[in-house]
Amino acid sequence: MKDVFVHPQALVETADIGEGCRVWAWSHIMAGARVGRHCNIGEHCFIEAGARIGDGSTIKNGNMIWEGVELGEGVFVGPHVFFTNDLYPRSPRLPEARERYRDKHNWLLPTRIGRGASLGAGAIILAGITIGEYALVAAGACLTRDVPNYALVMGAPARIRGWVCRCGQPLRFYGSRATCKACGRCYQRRGHAVRALDSK
Repeated sequence: MKDVFVHPQALVETADIGEGCRVWAWSHIMAGARVGRHCNIGEHCFIEAGARIGDGSTIKNGNMIWEGVELGEGVFVGPHVFFTNDLYPRSPRLPEARERYRDKHNWLLPTRIGRGASLGAGAIILAGITIGEYALVAAGACLTRDVPNYALVMGAPARIRGWVCRCGQPLRFYGSRATCKACGRCYQRRGHAVRALDSK
C-alpha cells in the first residue's frame, strides 16, 4: 500500500485502499471494502466488506460503515454516526429468518452519500437513504427519507430547515436566488432543487 499510514493498533485487511490514507488506532477495515485516496479514518471505526469510501473522505472516531453504504468524494462523517443496511433486521440464525438472509438482495438496501456532504455527530441514517451533494445533516438528526443537494436537515425525523453552500455556510434565498456571503458562489432554487450557477 503506497503512502498509507496504518497505526500499529489498527487492522487493515483490504488491499483496495488509496494512497495518502491514514487509519488510526483500533480501527478495522475488512477485506472487500474499498477506501479511496487521501482518506482519514479515525479511531475505533469499522468498515465492513462491501462498503465504499470515496476519495478525500473524513471519517471521525467511532463509526461503523456497513456493506451497502457508499460515501462519495469528500464526505465528512462526524463522530458516532449510525448507518444501517436492513429496514427489517432479524438475526440470520433465527430459523424463521434464514431463508430471507440466503440472498443479500432480499434485505440489503444501499445507502448513498453524495459528494461533499457532511453528517453531524450522532446522526442516524436509515437503510436505503440517498443524501445529496453538499447536503448538511445536523447532529442527532434521524433520516427517514432522501435529502436533496445542498439541503440542511435536522430533527427526528429530519426535515429540511434551510440550504447550505459548497463551503458549508448557510444560504439565504431571495426569491429563487442566493449568493453565499462567505465565498460568493451563486445558487438557484426551484422547489427542493438547488443548483450552483457558477463553477467556483
